[in-house]
Amino acid sequence: MGRLDRIAEPWGTRTPYGAGETWPTRVDTYLDGDLTEADVDRWVQSATILHSNGDGLDIAVKDGRIVGVRGRAVDRVNHGRLGPKDLFGWQANNSPDRLTRPLIRRDGELVETDWDTAMDAVAGRCRELLDEQGPSAVGFYTSGQLFLEEYYTLGLIAHGGIGTNHVDGNTRLCTATAAAALKETFACDGQPGSYTDVDHADVIALFGHNMAETQTVLWTRVLDRLAGPNPPAVICVDPRETPVARAATVHLAPRPGTNVMLMNALLHEVVTNDWVDRAYVDAHTVGFDELAERVRDYPPEVAAEVCDVPAADIREAARIIGHAERLLSTVLQGFYQSHQATAAAVQVNNLNVIRGMLGRPGCGILQMNGQPTAENTREAGADGDLAGFRNWSSDAQVADLARVWNVDPFDIPHYSPPTHAMQMFRYAEEGSIRFLYVTATNPAVSLPELARIRSILSQERLFLVVQDVFLSETAQLADVVLPAATWGEKTGTFTNVDRTVHLSEKAVDPPGEARPDLDILIDFARRLDLRDKDSEPLVPWTDAEGAFEGWKECSRGRPCDYSGLSYAKLRGGSGIQWPVTEEAPDGTERLYVDGQFFARPDYCESYGRDLVTGAPLDDVEYRALNPGGRAILKAAEYLPPHELPGQEFPFQLITGRTLYHFHTRTKTARAPQLQAAAPEVWVEMSASDAADRGWGEGDLLEVTTPRGRVEARLRVSGIRPGVLFLPFHYGYWDTPSGHEPDGAGRAANELTLTDWDPVSKQPIFKTAAAAVTRLAASDGTPARAPTTTGSRPVAADVPLTTGGDAALVDEGSAR
Repeated sequence: MGRLDRIAEPWGTRTPYGAGETWPTRVDTYLDGDLTEADVDRWVQSATILHSNGDGLDIAVKDGRIVGVRGRAVDRVNHGRLGPKDLFGWQANNSPDRLTRPLIRRDGELVETDWDTAMDAVAGRCRELLDEQGPSAVGFYTSGQLFLEEYYTLGLIAHGGIGTNHVDGNTRLCTATAAAALKETFACDGQPGSYTDVDHADVIALFGHNMAETQTVLWTRVLDRLAGPNPPAVICVDPRETPVARAATVHLAPRPGTNVMLMNALLHEVVTNDWVDRAYVDAHTVGFDELAERVRDYPPEVAAEVCDVPAADIREAARIIGHAERLLSTVLQGFYQSHQATAAAVQVNNLNVIRGMLGRPGCGILQMNGQPTAENTREAGADGDLAGFRNWSSDAQVADLARVWNVDPFDIPHYSPPTHAMQMFRYAEEGSIRFLYVTATNPAVSLPELARIRSILSQERLFLVVQDVFLSETAQLADVVLPAATWGEKTGTFTNVDRTVHLSEKAVDPPGEARPDLDILIDFARRLDLRDKDSEPLVPWTDAEGAFEGWKECSRGRPCDYSGLSYAKLRGGSGIQWPVTEEAPDGTERLYVDGQFFARPDYCESYGRDLVTGAPLDDVEYRALNPGGRAILKAAEYLPPHELPGQEFPFQLITGRTLYHFHTRTKTARAPQLQAAAPEVWVEMSASDAADRGWGEGDLLEVTTPRGRVEARLRVSGIRPGVLFLPFHYGYWDTPSGHEPDGAGRAANELTLTDWDPVSKQPIFKTAAAAVTRLAASDGTPARAPTTTGSRPVAADVPLTTGGDAALVDEGSAR
């Protein structure tokens, strides 16, 4: 196919195909400088880590350095394709400002030290606090970017060794609602659908999911279906006019915070018109009558008034969904980061369930993840849940985990729900958590209300350990910084959204004295002298493959069963979807075939929660509700957002991602092509709102909320009126000062509020009340009379930019 600028054309060249056909192969390759494939010393198997899609790739190595990547044609996920972050993001590995030696705080400054000194300080302070206060003094805050083996080891140390309930990850910010919604409907985590459902679906509905920017290769798959014969209809629910919205058959752009109202209206139409698979509902669900009764009060006219969406458009979307023969539904942050996040995501599940659209080609649900290894955080218990999707409320399941770990069941904390991240930081603020171990994440930029977060992390009474690749804003506040190896420098496995497990092999050595996260965690456990019931080391393995073998036994017989997998099986071919067992040695494409769920009371991961209060149900309540282990249709009442616009703050502010960056840009901003594509923060406003104020593209604006202010250039877009959008990636590590300014910042989370969904505990990043002022015109002329006002805004798009010769990528011929 030739060479293409993949910054300007992020989804590459079309390879059309029709329903039921195999997606054609297209192998994308990018090598440093003028190198060719003949110059590469060796190719090393891996998969992508700067998003959640899990694209298979090979790492190019020359002279002991990573010099490029190539898509794996054999991989089921991407058939050789790579997105911009895959193609260019690896360059961060070679950045000269990598952390290469441990750092320790002395006289207020971080100074280099040796590993023994650093680890003795970490383990010593942890042991002091355990002796003084007990496990409640210790918290772990991890990531969605480590490997399965590292999460499992961390969960074992925290739950089985230290005995703390304070374990969570930054996956709380992006994927907690995915897990919670699946638990509410199916009583267990685990994605029902498969990426191959795109190949068969005649309707693809995306709810709060800008797939074009968050999973570029999966969107490429959709684009290729749209370019082929018998293309699917596309439903898009998003307040912004994204590339997905422009490709949609119907685009619904509701007011932020009204998703439950809109979903209830869609369900109203499906139920009222009897577009329901009655035989499936009767055989495999509970709760239909209650759902039908609830949605009766939500006709499209009511939703049109609340959501500001035409009733005719709601009816048309419902008609398309109601007549679908093969419906694939996907959900992401537009639903997850709102005040009724779980309630809204559950209603998406309800649509598929009442239509009988599960467990067949083209019929599925993908409650999407935002990070490459978020699924493993949840499976392995590093998000606070118990390893292997075990139910913390079930004494029998806790005892089974204790058997695997060879510890006393009472040593595993299960006296109350796991402590979620927002509560952990509150405990640190109040002084009960005094030791916080942060791995591979940057909460000083990614958590809401950053002034408060910086204050918490800066407390003298809090001993902060940061294990990372770069000196992030969070690492700058640490007492000890541990330099970690990253992707390509260590071996491990990770699992994507549709349960595909990939092996990522070590390609090169890490720089300086940096170590794999697994090695650091094992060292930590050794220095704490954590032991099992037989006085043997609690963590018995010494390498990644040993940890994987341990995980296999932990997962055996559970929904996320890896017992039939091995490193040898994962080498050389495609990733494989769990569960992988003796009965399913080649993996499992779809869950819940023929209505077989993981929902039996004695087996399920969760008994569920109240969708309004978040209060957990107990086993007695669950057994009464669902004795037969069916899918649960949970209805939800619409409740208005917690922070509404008013005279002082007349806009609604939402935050989100851009195609070219990942999280807080610690990797992507060190890839020249990606950084050049999106070098600075911007604020989006609708054309009508900008025109009402006489503002233009590039004007310098100040956005304020009750919590802070941010300066950003105006981008006039297709966002709905009354709404502002800020990308959340931009922090301060690459500014002259290296930290937050005294005045207005550029991190979107200076503005967001400390509040969360009652069920998933996911923070609310989508409904802050905001005001906006123009500081200067695009030519630098100061604004004559700064006006703070509101009206109605629109939505964002991929920046109109090119990458030049540096972004040219070889696209192999389709086949």
